Amino acid sequence: MARNAREMACTPDDVFRVLANGWLYPAWVVGASRMREVSADCPAPGSRLHHSFGVWPLLLDDVTEVLEYDPPRRAVLRAKGRPIGEAQVAIDVKPRGGGCVVRIQEHAVAGPGALVPQAALDIPLLLRNAETLRRLAYLAEGGAA
Repeated sequence: MARNAREMACTPDDVFRVLANGWLYPAWVVGASRMREVSADCPAPGSRLHHSFGVWPLLLDDVTEVLEYDPPRRAVLRAKGRPIGEAQVAIDVKPRGGGCVVRIQEHAVAGPGALVPQAALDIPLLLRNAETLRRLAYLAEGGAA
């Protein structure tokens, strides 16, 4: 399981303001390029983020489902990225000093990606999620909501 962490100069509530706004998903998730729809009850468990990934004209439409949402501590998502597969992504936030630490853990749970040994997936996931946390920090620290 790929694990990344980043200290942020904002509160856990600031991070969860960004996570609560499904329309911001492609602004912080590497690979997501646009939003098509966000469930009205987002970010409640069971709500869905209808997004696309890739670059035009090679865009694929898919969905991410909120499995768990416990602000300002934890969110768990099931991201679909067909044809690659599906991943479970846990985001944990803990206060530290005047800011917080955000940890993201991701592992493949279905599709072809789940057949690849985790050690082989970890390197690209670690790189991708380092950038994901950098983008999330820019939004949370900058007051995006």
